[in-house]
Amino acid sequence: MSDLEQIAQRLDESRQSREFGPDDFDVDQYYEPSDVHLKVRIANDYIAEIIDDVVNPKTEQVASMPWQKSVHSFNYRPGEVTLYAGSNGGGKSMITGQVALGLIKQGQKICIASFEMKPKRTLFRMMRQFAGEDITRPRYMDKERYIGNIAQRFNDFCGMNLWLYDQQGTTSAMQVIAMARYCAVELGVTHVFIDSLMKCVSGEDDYNAQKAFVDAITALARDHNIHVHLIHHIRKLANEEMMPNKNDIKGTGAIADQVDNVLLMWRNKKKEHDAQQGKMVDIKTPDAMLMCEKQRNGEAEEWYHLWYHKDSQQFIENPDSVPMSFDNGGRF
Repeated sequence: MSDLEQIAQRLDESRQSREFGPDDFDVDQYYEPSDVHLKVRIANDYIAEIIDDVVNPKTEQVASMPWQKSVHSFNYRPGEVTLYAGSNGGGKSMITGQVALGLIKQGQKICIASFEMKPKRTLFRMMRQFAGEDITRPRYMDKERYIGNIAQRFNDFCGMNLWLYDQQGTTSAMQVIAMARYCAVELGVTHVFIDSLMKCVSGEDDYNAQKAFVDAITALARDHNIHVHLIHHIRKLANEEMMPNKNDIKGTGAIADQVDNVLLMWRNKKKEHDAQQGKMVDIKTPDAMLMCEKQRNGEAEEWYHLWYHKDSQQFIENPDSVPMSFDNGGRF
């Protein structure tokens, strides 16, 4: 049995209580909102709410990315959809796993629906990011004790705030929408990650289906006051060292138009290639950039320079930064 299989086996018991599949809920029941009668209200119903809003203004409950440099310029707001777009192997799933850990640290409840990666693999990579090092090669103790300690810390950290939807391969838009609504209504999930859009819509050139799916997801996020994180691909560029822009997002332009936020993930392939060839590279040059190309309800559209920490598979803030701690460096 490989190291990965041994680690995954140790997580099975705690994972099973937070994992569900397409047979665990009624797709038809959750595909359409069932509370239409609650949405039609007489104007008088809102008066007391308006008075309360004016007298006792409430601070918007937002969440942030895990990097300090982005805290004051970008927020994940309830009722919105954020699109992450990038090339194949560009780090989209990796960086959203780190984002999910940061959200759990802020007390948010997460569901990850990856149609490209099994839940065990998703958890393994998140455990590695959580540990801040390569968990297959412990430095300070025997592997079995080390993995047991990391698994216990990870499980304590996640509690009931991390759920996984166990469905790989192509699915249907109807099933994904039902899954997201089930998470919001039955599980109290506040952030749903969907990886990826093209697995939810059959046909890369079916622009109407893409538009309809994103429209349904944005309506669902708004109706249930959750945040949806949607992962997508960009078109193949002339070469992999090129930096993409919003117009390179694959499919219909309505995708970027409909969502609230657009983040482009770019890996510095030139730097990687130069390093592989033994050339001198400037460590101050970022390994990756998360480029905010749209933030409908925010004031900033910034590009966040990041550096890749290979052992932890985290993206860190500066070339000399250490991996971030999600449980304040829990002790064994």
